[in-house]
Amino acid sequence: MSTRVSGPESPIIESRDELVAYLEAGSKPKSDWRVGTEHEKFGFYQQGHAPVPYEGERGIGALLAGLADRFGWDAINEKGNIIGLNRTDCAKGGLISLEPGGQLELSGAPLDTLHETSQEVRQHLAEVREVGDPLGIGFLGLGFSPKWTLAETPVMPKERYRIMTRYMPKRGKRGLDMMFRTATVQANLDFGDEADMVRKMRVGLALQPVATALFANSPFTEGKPNGFQSYRADMWRDTDPDRTGLLPFAFEQGMGFERYVDYALDVPMYFVYRDGRYIDAAGASFRDFLAGKLGAFPGERATIEDWVDHLTTLFPDVRLKRFLEMRGADAGSFRQILALPALWVGLLYDGAALDAAYALVSDWTTEERQALRDTVPRLGLETPFRGRSLRDVGREMVDLALGGLQRRARLDRNGEDERKALAPLVEIIEEGRSPADRLLAAYRGPWEGDIDKVFETNAL
Repeated sequence: MSTRVSGPESPIIESRDELVAYLEAGSKPKSDWRVGTEHEKFGFYQQGHAPVPYEGERGIGALLAGLADRFGWDAINEKGNIIGLNRTDCAKGGLISLEPGGQLELSGAPLDTLHETSQEVRQHLAEVREVGDPLGIGFLGLGFSPKWTLAETPVMPKERYRIMTRYMPKRGKRGLDMMFRTATVQANLDFGDEADMVRKMRVGLALQPVATALFANSPFTEGKPNGFQSYRADMWRDTDPDRTGLLPFAFEQGMGFERYVDYALDVPMYFVYRDGRYIDAAGASFRDFLAGKLGAFPGERATIEDWVDHLTTLFPDVRLKRFLEMRGADAGSFRQILALPALWVGLLYDGAALDAAYALVSDWTTEERQALRDTVPRLGLETPFRGRSLRDVGREMVDLALGGLQRRARLDRNGEDERKALAPLVEIIEEGRSPADRLLAAYRGPWEGDIDKVFETNAL
């Protein structure tokens, strides 16, 4: 989740049209399309595998300070605590931020090729290991915390999370689990114009459950198998119906920037940020805020920065900002982190692949899309769909992405194109085993039921 940095207040919004124009300004010519990759991971103490609190000489705060001192990151502070890092003078810098339970997130820079993404992630993980190892801190890429209870999970000192923590239980039973015990990887992609955005959003929403199945990597809860392929994905089914889900309206006639703005205006707010502090506005309407009728802040008018903040608190399976965020995958290994943007770049940035993917999903009904979303967290690739398994649909999806990446023909220094990043997904399809299946086989086999082995064998 994004981290707000204090700065001059942006102009007051005078009309709804400005909100539409803000989104529309994300349109870019194909030559300027880039890919951004965000990934989260759980910090743990290498000795004993306990979660890492923020405080202390070996805490998350100390880790962030070490990264800033050693690698030139600029600290983002809130009430005296480092809550994030940014590095604007580095092409592969991006932003490091804290999720509610101490998950460390890299929000990567928008990059031209997946080869650059690989370099960015390698650089980040190397920096984190160099600072973390002396502190005895390791990191784990899984979709759901495999061992710790919610009560055992630390709480990060970010004010926006305190507001969300109070509000989440009012709108669903699993919101706190989602905040504190899940981790994801997501890909951010550009669009050419409104029509291109709509096509990409529809393909992304329809195929998001297939991506969830391919990247399913959260089969444990509190030390034992939980019966799910992606327990993280199941959390989203009971988090907050106002701001989550598959957005059925996106498939209706008239979908575009205006329709998304109307949706966002009616999603309840969490907060307003003013003078370096967060003001609780949970449950209020951004539409009222536009009119200066916000109960928590009477007379105050919304700015574009407020709108940007509000858009980050919407959590549909594909989220629209000035780019599209693909949000359906569990966190995973280095190879899985790279495979996620490779999958979506191959599908959405090549015209032939996008046309074929759009044709593939064009006659799926609202009920079928929802059934996939509801069933995939438990059954994964074995989810039945139109007389076959989702593994078969996943094969089509991966094949289309492979073709798209081949036609992109972006070569690295060894003359290899970006298709190599999809190797993990090709293996999953051929073997019919998700990352979750492999973890469960290890748990029931060589680990002999010892969940601590996951930290020793799957650390990043």
